[in-house]
Amino acid sequence: MSDLPQPTAPAAALSTPAASLSTPAIGSLGLPPGLSRVATLGELFAWRVAYTPDAEAYRQLDPATQGWQSLTWAQAQRQVQRWAAALRAEALPVGTRVALLVPNGVDHVCMDLAALSLGLVPVPMHALDNPASIAYILTDSQAAVLLCDTVERWLGITAAGEVPPTLRRVVTLAEHAGGPPGAADARIVSLRAWLAAGEGQAASSAAPAGLGPDALAAIVYTSGTTGRPKGVMLTHGNVLSNVRAILQRLPMHGGDVLLSFLPLSHTFERTAGYYLAIAAGACVAYARSVAQLQEDLRIVRPTVLISVPRIYERIYAKVQESVAQGHPIGRKLLAWAEEVGWARFMAEQHEQEPGLAERLAWRALEPIVARQVLEAFGGRLRVAIAGGAPLAPHIAHFFLGMGLNLLQGYGMTETSPVVSCNTPEDNLPASVGRPLPGVEVRIGEMDELLVRGPTVMRGYLNREEDTARVLEADGWLHTGDRARIEDGRLFIIGRIKDIIVTSTGEKIAPVDLEQAIEGDPLFAQTLVIGEQRPFLAVLAVVDKATWHHAAREAGLVPDAPGVLESPEAERLAIERIAQRVRSFPAYATPKRVWLTDQPWTIDAGLMTPTLKLKRKNLESRFAAQIERLYRKG
Repeated sequence: MSDLPQPTAPAAALSTPAASLSTPAIGSLGLPPGLSRVATLGELFAWRVAYTPDAEAYRQLDPATQGWQSLTWAQAQRQVQRWAAALRAEALPVGTRVALLVPNGVDHVCMDLAALSLGLVPVPMHALDNPASIAYILTDSQAAVLLCDTVERWLGITAAGEVPPTLRRVVTLAEHAGGPPGAADARIVSLRAWLAAGEGQAASSAAPAGLGPDALAAIVYTSGTTGRPKGVMLTHGNVLSNVRAILQRLPMHGGDVLLSFLPLSHTFERTAGYYLAIAAGACVAYARSVAQLQEDLRIVRPTVLISVPRIYERIYAKVQESVAQGHPIGRKLLAWAEEVGWARFMAEQHEQEPGLAERLAWRALEPIVARQVLEAFGGRLRVAIAGGAPLAPHIAHFFLGMGLNLLQGYGMTETSPVVSCNTPEDNLPASVGRPLPGVEVRIGEMDELLVRGPTVMRGYLNREEDTARVLEADGWLHTGDRARIEDGRLFIIGRIKDIIVTSTGEKIAPVDLEQAIEGDPLFAQTLVIGEQRPFLAVLAVVDKATWHHAAREAGLVPDAPGVLESPEAERLAIERIAQRVRSFPAYATPKRVWLTDQPWTIDAGLMTPTLKLKRKNLESRFAAQIERLYRKG
């Protein structure tokens, strides 16, 4: 990819069907020997094992010893073969669905790769999703086998909804006695017993006849922000095309270590944090939990981090909170380091040598400020990737200023998922980079981004009408995102449907405001509202530690009953919000705010498994509070 500026197409031309942007088709340049010939994900794993059998493949904590255990690629293959033998004993036809409802880890990988090697279709599900949603996905996908963590989880699913008659086996990671839980259900078996039952099966490394790049490799369900989740059908060719294209844009190698914590039901993690690592020969370490993530970052010390913006936001908020409570000199040093580091970053992007003043200042500031900040990530990150949702500009500015190679990209489940990304050498943080090799993009009506290429899904399972609405006959996918193309780069403006229109006719993108407001560490979660209302308002979850500090400074008692709904607390919050949104038009400045310290969760039905807000659910849950805001307003 060239770093030279490209001519900007006229705005009118970009809205016509003929105007599009693409990069050269995928070739073998920059790919490991043989990778271009791999046709399925099962072949990908076998190729990696043959290529570097003794290199470290996976690492995770052993609960019994509380020590981190490693597997080489050859050892991982032996485990996968055991799982494949157990699946073979089930005598499942090619194409049968195998559902996975377990946390990230070697067990998830073994079931996934075993299923793929036999021509079965994994259906990854979020381990924290609610039981009713899981029951729906099992039924919609017509799953025959389910891997889940406990019998209790399974009983919760059956209590929440109908499960399909196709489901013939439920394998649980936890051992269980033959007592009441599940005793009457012959489908339930512990993992140990299930694997033992498959030991008599003859081993086979041959793929089923006819299995190729057009076969289904997964049915991945969308978040369901606006209704029932949709099952996205992705083929082996879709995913492998994406893996090869990413490798040509962002080289990863066998010396890299990734820390996996995004759920493997999320296509971003599935492709970039799992299959891409196999192609590159990188080691994947599995985090114990999101709650222990910062400790795991320091233990594992990854070289590559793949994350949604929320993790960067949390670390940023912790840094700001720590500095705010420290000496004023610390705040000044942090701001100075960010300013100097940003100047260095901009100079490097323009292939210029930083000025003498920046070099001298950075020599002093880097070890005492920037390096300390980056220790939160383990201290040896060479690339940090943000995707899955927009990254707030001030977060990108801060970490790039600290010397972190923070790269934004864009994609969606329907595109396997990566469409575009920045690179360390060509990083414009306001954009989501250039399209990957082989991927075409164009701007359609209403500034909608359209995508075409080998990574685009086959369609939605059981939803021909929904598929026809988004996928044109000539392969162009309607993303639902508004975008523009400048100098060969892609800029995402917002969602076509996520626009608030006030009663005064003003149009506002709520996500932009929410990002800006959450730049203040006081606000952990925010929802901007105002559709057909005279002004904007905000529902916000406060960070408890930051709230305690801010409340005491304002003369409030942080834990006093009802304090968060007091006029004094609202004034404090509105003043801080106003500071964050001062660059927006006056009509986009929220006038009222309602505060709570109770987080919005997946279990409560207020967040999707990929941590997106369920706006309609939130507005319904807090309808009374919203009405009070506008009645008082």
